[in-house]
Amino acid sequence: MNKNKIKLFLVDDDAVFLKLLQIEFMEQANFDIETFATGELCLESLSHHPDVIILDYHLDGVDPDAINGIDTLDEIKAFDPEIPVIMLSSQDKIDVAINCMHHKATDYVVKSETAFLRLKKIISTTLETKKLERQLNWYMDRM
Repeated sequence: MNKNKIKLFLVDDDAVFLKLLQIEFMEQANFDIETFATGELCLESLSHHPDVIILDYHLDGVDPDAINGIDTLDEIKAFDPEIPVIMLSSQDKIDVAINCMHHKATDYVVKSETAFLRLKKIISTTLETKKLERQLNWYMDRM
């Protein structure tokens, strides 16, 4: 894998939406993408060290007993609190977004025709912020 590529996990139980999202990101050429239909499959692959995870809020379409997006988010943050997780949902409700943020999601995006553009911008901003934080920490360690 090219070291300059962003390791991106896409987690959604809607196979069609997941494929569309994968195609959109693949066209950007700077992503190494892994897709998962359940939170459990995503959690099993965290050792692949994703740079960013895009996670659906509801994940019970494939398996009604599957863990939901919030529980998956909690498990991801327990594994590594530094992994940025962007929650994605068809729920256009402020209380759902606030709940995601309380569980330490990086951001919340409603599934819509502009979702991909918002996701791309959030990923770019998030990774740039992480890079600046690393540089600042490096600088402060040498003072």
